Amino acid sequence: MFDVDGFRADIAGGNTIGRCKAALGEASDYLDTQFHAGVEAGDLIRLRARFMDELLGALWDLQPWPTDTALVAVGGYGRGELHPHSDIDILILIGEDREACQGLVEAFLTLLWDIGLAVGHSVRTVKDCRVNAARDITVLTNLMEARVLRGSEPLMQAVREATSPAQMWPSAEFFRAKLDEQQARHNKYADTEYNLEPNVKGSPGGLRDLQVIGWIAERHFGVKTLDELSTGNFLTPDERRILDRGREFMWRVRYALHMVTGREEDRLLFDHQRALAELWGFEDGDKLAVEQFMQLFYRWALALGQLNEVLIQNFDQAILHASGADELRDINERFRTRNGYIEVKDERLFQQYPPALLEVFLLCAQDRDIIGIGAPTIRLLRDHRHLIDDNFRADPRNHKQFLDILRAPYRVTRQLRRMTRYGILGNYLPEFGRIVGQMQHDLFHAYTVDAHTLEVIQNMRRFQAPEYEERFPVSSRVARRLPKIELLYIAGLYHDIGKGRGGDHSELGALDAERFCLQHGLLQRDTNLVVWLVRNHLTMSAVSQRKDISDPEVIQQFARHVGDQHRLDYLFTLTVADINGTNPNLWNAWRGSLLRQLYTETKRALRRGLENPIDKQVWIEEARNAAIDILEYRGFTIEELEDLWRERGEDYFLRERAEDIAWHTEAIAGHYDRSQPLVLARSSNDSSVANATQIFIHAQSHPHLFSRVCAELEQLDLSIHDARIYNANDNMTLDTFFVLDSDGSAIAEDGARLKHIREHLARALATDTDKPAVVQRLTPRQMKSFTVPTETRMSVDEIKHVSVLEVASPDRPGLLARIGQVFVEHDVVLQAAKIQTLGERVEDVFFITDDRDQPITDPGRCEAIQDAIRERLDQQL
Repeated sequence: MFDVDGFRADIAGGNTIGRCKAALGEASDYLDTQFHAGVEAGDLIRLRARFMDELLGALWDLQPWPTDTALVAVGGYGRGELHPHSDIDILILIGEDREACQGLVEAFLTLLWDIGLAVGHSVRTVKDCRVNAARDITVLTNLMEARVLRGSEPLMQAVREATSPAQMWPSAEFFRAKLDEQQARHNKYADTEYNLEPNVKGSPGGLRDLQVIGWIAERHFGVKTLDELSTGNFLTPDERRILDRGREFMWRVRYALHMVTGREEDRLLFDHQRALAELWGFEDGDKLAVEQFMQLFYRWALALGQLNEVLIQNFDQAILHASGADELRDINERFRTRNGYIEVKDERLFQQYPPALLEVFLLCAQDRDIIGIGAPTIRLLRDHRHLIDDNFRADPRNHKQFLDILRAPYRVTRQLRRMTRYGILGNYLPEFGRIVGQMQHDLFHAYTVDAHTLEVIQNMRRFQAPEYEERFPVSSRVARRLPKIELLYIAGLYHDIGKGRGGDHSELGALDAERFCLQHGLLQRDTNLVVWLVRNHLTMSAVSQRKDISDPEVIQQFARHVGDQHRLDYLFTLTVADINGTNPNLWNAWRGSLLRQLYTETKRALRRGLENPIDKQVWIEEARNAAIDILEYRGFTIEELEDLWRERGEDYFLRERAEDIAWHTEAIAGHYDRSQPLVLARSSNDSSVANATQIFIHAQSHPHLFSRVCAELEQLDLSIHDARIYNANDNMTLDTFFVLDSDGSAIAEDGARLKHIREHLARALATDTDKPAVVQRLTPRQMKSFTVPTETRMSVDEIKHVSVLEVASPDRPGLLARIGQVFVEHDVVLQAAKIQTLGERVEDVFFITDDRDQPITDPGRCEAIQDAIRERLDQQL
């Protein structure tokens, strides 16, 4: 690959920079070709490091260095590993006379920069190394991996002696510091291998986890690399295989990332995931190619994360507990704890008594003093998980133990996560094993299906913990009165288990859940409940976010579907847990308020009895009379109110609260210039809508009004979650928008901010109202990665006498404004809108009529409206 002698001759002839750049290009082309040919990435990164050794060495030799200097490779380069665009980390080690080589150092570094190398460098004496390493463990770690490329080996040996465990950072102290460092890094990535866009180097289960093991081993055992760690108590043959294959996989991913991006890139961004899936040869089928590739990545990350856990625990015993006596405590005839970790008393236990494979997790969930599972027992679990076969799954003893784990008092989710990590849960429930590491390639689902499932169960556990009562007040109260909490956990375990198989995952999951319940001996009524929950786990969320839940007909229809309070309680807690476990950014005050409102109104409907639906007219009269009571207190007469309300339709009094009707009415009565828009804004004090900000607009009707309001709210960095449009007969419109900050949080009680919103909207709507809205914000990077075509559907709501337009599309700036423009062009009148943003995707529902307030039923016109929306939105991607 590299003719060293020819290279030396060329640079000696004076064409140094040109020849170096040519050599770097030739080396990269050769190595990339070898990568595509299937050569292992480990061989390629070591070959690149050796090439760089020769290149830097030849350039170093061009200058007359003093004898007490050395060129030293450190960091990853010091380990002899160099990916295509990794920094070249070097230490120039010098004697005490700095001035003697200052000019040489500057000339050498300038040359490296001129030929295009990304060099990370330091220039230090032995004393500098000692002082900096004592102060900063990262400096010490770099020095531990140092290799002398040129110059004085004794000088580097002096550094090694000055920074040895006998002089600083003894192995126990080093171990603790590296564990703290690792935990901080893991926390940065939410302490999970399942990041949406994982970092192949830094995420849990990534290359850094392996390097931490290597550094600890080197500091304590004196080995130079992980390859030198002897196979035995610390590393079993199976773990050696996982280490070698997993590291090669991660190296290959990192090499490919550098190669396809042309830079040092360790993040598996969405675009890169697709590129690597193609590079690995995956093709779209029941699962997308990118989902297949990422499932492979996540499974390797999980395996390497487990290896890190086992070896760290082994080091803990060897380093921190080596000198002290172990604290042993018997649990039963099969298990005991050692220093707080549960372990088997006999290594033959699982072979002789397979039910112990579940018993160990049950004991952990029943005894809060057990810290975790000991490393030797983790290995035995891994080595004997094959014993979980059809006979094991049919054993009533195991059925009882698994249900007892779900009913246990302590750390149930942690046990399920351990069972997943060690391969036990996926073997016991093969349908769960199929979703381990299965990603969903979107921004809506922040976790893989298995990680999401366990997060949902974790949320169900949180509902019962006092510290989460403030965050989940209603869910907590409801969950605590569920008679059999394990039924909720089972529904959570199975609600998404059908994903990735094609077809309706709710129906597939319901079949699996029924099979589980019958096999585990649940009562028929309990089985029916679990199956119904799995089949309907999306229903309550869909109704709250896509239907007009201020309409008693909608509430009555949902109450009939639910049937009784028992089902409602279970479905409500499952729904809240599911939304919070899908993506932490999806849950906000507005979503919570919608679910609480639906739950409360359905509860009332069930209490009245399904045979006694509330009369819509009664609901309207109650709202009017309550508003009259408020306004009479403020000096209005009934005759004045009737005059002000004459042009209002029934929908206004059906959907608005009495307090808001009074607020609107009083403001309209005092607003005399009808040619100018009236804009009100306040944070809601209604518990049903939490702290969403209400914006009320009373203005002359204009075709572009909705589009312009949406555009202006977006410019104000606000997101719309509900829109209610009331077109009166006096050519005026009353529009109510419920908004949050763009990040989903409630707008702070800030008078200045609300005043700015009011003034901005009033000023914008007072001028050029007939002009289409313009949105100037850029589409975020992540959203550009998803070019899913817009989907639309139209139907007629016979009860409300409107057409219902559903739009599902990738989110992007100006989406609502563009839809509003299409409405104008096609003479569509918007009556109301339900806005739902799910990660990078929106699922919006618009209630529309023609210009005579009639549903749009002509098939050709319906198709033309939908075609225009799809074309207008998809042009933007």
